[in-house]
Amino acid sequence: MALFNYKIRLTAPTLSHVKFNSMSTSFQQENLAKALYSVLADKLSSLQAQNGELTIVVHADDICTVSETLRDNPVLGFDTLIDLCGIDYSTYGDTLSAKNSLRGKRFAAIYHLLSVNLNHRLRVRVLAENNDIPVIDSVTEIWPAANWFEREAFDLYGIVFSGHPDLRRILTDYGFIGNPFRKDFPLTGYVEMRYDAEQKRVIYQPVSIEPREITPHVIREEHYGDSES
Repeated sequence: MALFNYKIRLTAPTLSHVKFNSMSTSFQQENLAKALYSVLADKLSSLQAQNGELTIVVHADDICTVSETLRDNPVLGFDTLIDLCGIDYSTYGDTLSAKNSLRGKRFAAIYHLLSVNLNHRLRVRVLAENNDIPVIDSVTEIWPAANWFEREAFDLYGIVFSGHPDLRRILTDYGFIGNPFRKDFPLTGYVEMRYDAEQKRVIYQPVSIEPREITPHVIREEHYGDSES
């Protein structure tokens, strides 16, 4: 698998400012990267490739325009949305490996695209501007498969997809409180469920597990793999 990196200086007017760092670059992916830069240069916050995967970062206001271009442009032809998920970047940046471009924005939606005819793939990252109420435009009119994917991200992360035709929970039950994939959601949850023999139905009750604080173990890159002497 080809390993290469692209970095775009957004103030640059020409493709010559795309920086290549590669040992062996996939010809197909290099052409795709050039096509993306040529077609979407003014809409890209960044374009990177690592471990054989291309990723572009797009501003939340541009996601629908960019998505239509990605689907309809004959050189790109991304006719299929394979997956869409949410990410909570809370505490991201506490390690040295954090990218500065991602610090400060808490929530993002990640789109995995496929061109069946051209046989290439792309990852699109969109960062929500508001950390308290994250809002990103829905792409259901562009890729209908986004319907349930966006509902999952809404349910698990609380990301509101503006323009979605039926934005409601899909994995948790109707009375669920909070968004379970957010990093500040307690591991025990807020309530627990059990069957009540007297009422002959399932009921909720306060969590009986003692809460505890879990501190993540962080391995910083400059010491990774070092053996203790």
